[in-house]
Amino acid sequence: MHSKVWAALTASLLLLSACQSSKTKRIAVVPKGTSHVFWVTVHAGAAAAGQKYGVEILWNGPPQETEYDRQMQIVDSYLTQRVDGLAVAATERKVLNRSLDRAAELGIPVTVFDSGVDSTNYMTFLATNNYEAGKMGARELARLLDGKGKVAMVMHAPGSASTTDRERGFEDVMKSEFPKIEVVQRQFGMSDASKSRAAAENILTAHADLNGLFASSEPSSLGVALALKSRGLSGKVKFVAFDSSDTLIADLQGGTIDAMVVQDPFKMGFEAVKTLVDKLNGVTSAKQIDLPARVVRKSDLDKPDVHDLLYPDVKKFLGTQ
Repeated sequence: MHSKVWAALTASLLLLSACQSSKTKRIAVVPKGTSHVFWVTVHAGAAAAGQKYGVEILWNGPPQETEYDRQMQIVDSYLTQRVDGLAVAATERKVLNRSLDRAAELGIPVTVFDSGVDSTNYMTFLATNNYEAGKMGARELARLLDGKGKVAMVMHAPGSASTTDRERGFEDVMKSEFPKIEVVQRQFGMSDASKSRAAAENILTAHADLNGLFASSEPSSLGVALALKSRGLSGKVKFVAFDSSDTLIADLQGGTIDAMVVQDPFKMGFEAVKTLVDKLNGVTSAKQIDLPARVVRKSDLDKPDVHDLLYPDVKKFLGTQ
């Protein structure tokens, strides 16, 4: 009798173990924010990877990219749930350090994507090479200005590693390669189109002879475009934007934007999830993975590869979003 009970118990334990091991893995993806087109496209890429590799994608982030504490709360909640992997784009380079330490203690693999952290307690950092992207923006604006003039920058927000790298790349190139171009002013738009517009308006008021503008993120770019259009300066002040959306593409077609430095957020979301799936299957990705950016001008919009980059099939993976 005891042997039968023992056999039944053993069989039950084996079945339970099999059920647990076959349970769908859960990968949490935490963006900097959820209100901009860039992050919707990252979400679509992550969802596409979830579908392809048979993992459940848990998506949650703060509404705005300046809600640092909220992002930390979301990350810590996922760690408490013992997710199988975590992909996070840090709103600020220091605020998640303790959370990353905790993930390491729990044995939860972490991929940091888009924007870096001061901690090294993660598996992989996957992002656009933002420093190089900023240099690309500077060279494009310099080309538009024939290497001379006064320019200004509407920056993103303090502490954001990705945009800080872009801004540093822009400044370094202007200083080292284009001595006849002066960066006369810099203002933060605080990840908000309205505040970025106000920043651009301030700059344009202070420098009536301004020749060019560079914005280092999607909300900064939207704000600058609004300011230029409201003042009738489209095409008169050369403008290199960063990132893409339907509104920004329309402004490129209309001449308010002269060029956009474009990332591939769909690929970023997909690859971030893939690194974690690989880790769960015993394969550790490289510590750093760089994704290239691309300069897109109006004349590029009819190219098939540019069309695919600018118009990823978000609805296919996110329904009606």
